[in-house]
Amino acid sequence: MLIIILKILIPFLIIFNMIPFLIWLERKGSAYIQDRHGPNRAAFFGIRLGGMLHSLADVLKLITKEDIIPLHVHKPFYLLAPFLALTVACVTYAVVPFAHPIEINGEPFTFQAADLNVGILYILAMASLGVYGVMLAGWSSNNKYSLLGGVRSSAQMLSYEIAMGLSLISVLMVGGSLELNNLVISQGATPWSWNFLTQPVAFFLFTTAAFAETNRNPFDLPEGESELVAGYHTEYSSMKFAMFFMAEYAHVIMASALIALLFFGGWQVPLMSTDFLREQAGLGLYILLLAHGILFMVAGIFLLTWFKKGKYGDLRDYEVLVWGIPLVLAGLGLSLYTLLHGSFDLTPLGSQIFAAVVQFMTFMAKILFFCWFFIWIRWTLPRFRYDQLMGLGWKVMLPLGLMNLAVTGIILLMR
Repeated sequence: MLIIILKILIPFLIIFNMIPFLIWLERKGSAYIQDRHGPNRAAFFGIRLGGMLHSLADVLKLITKEDIIPLHVHKPFYLLAPFLALTVACVTYAVVPFAHPIEINGEPFTFQAADLNVGILYILAMASLGVYGVMLAGWSSNNKYSLLGGVRSSAQMLSYEIAMGLSLISVLMVGGSLELNNLVISQGATPWSWNFLTQPVAFFLFTTAAFAETNRNPFDLPEGESELVAGYHTEYSSMKFAMFFMAEYAHVIMASALIALLFFGGWQVPLMSTDFLREQAGLGLYILLLAHGILFMVAGIFLLTWFKKGKYGDLRDYEVLVWGIPLVLAGLGLSLYTLLHGSFDLTPLGSQIFAAVVQFMTFMAKILFFCWFFIWIRWTLPRFRYDQLMGLGWKVMLPLGLMNLAVTGIILLMR
């Protein structure tokens, strides 16, 4: 029972810990793209941590902010909408596999909350429910700007879910399964066999549709500040306002996980199969610990080179010491321990766990890369007009999806 609870809780903890990091990454990333400093004012006893405290300040501000409910709203649906949006965004993660299954006492153990043989259909079904939160918010706010945002969102999601479904069908035809673990295994550990190369059109269609599904630039027409004030969440404040943005970032993480799973080998480590990782687990653990020790030392020394007393004239001068010195000491200790210990002799279960940990780290690295890709595109491309948005979905992506599906079917039939 405890294992089941942990398998349910851990994905949610991963999501909710990634959301504040993504908010900081988006702010700093947009500042870098626009050649400015970004958030660097929030401080705790003078320590600013490069703007990371802004996410914590936002949480405290939104929790303590007055929760205003306008008199003209349809209250039950108005209150339901943000909870529905966030809940749908979170339950989608139940079928995401984070590593190759292992065997414990002869029984298979999967690294996902629900091991469904129709996992991809579950994701599509849950993701399609996300539009109800936006539509309810727009309609129940009894505001013309909010209503237009809700209508735009429903039309947008309907248009792009068709293209997304067509792109997925071709991937499922190649993979031969609806189970996400099987789709990852079918791609193998060699990058040239991953679906982003074997199905490039499907990859383009799915990624574009994912941007539209998450309501991110250049597809953020449901919010459109220059046209709709703030769109469907115009009338929301405090934590209800925050829940919509938490749902948006949860959708971004989910979209990044799906792109990694379906097109970039998921938890597969490039050029290292699961069997290879398990066979070389002892040597691999030795190399991994030693590499982390060296990395910590290099990162710490790099931070210490930034130290310059009197640069700011306050506690910011010593921030690099707060991080740099512990990193150097931790890296030195880890490196010495690894060198003195030598190669590790792991049990069969320990070898499986080591392989799963490496695969989990690889999968999370892929997710973070695509989360940054979402941020990069948002601060690079301008917003489409509504007619351009709909034209792209119906006149370009739908025919491309049908054509790709037909070509994939012909090639598979010929084989």
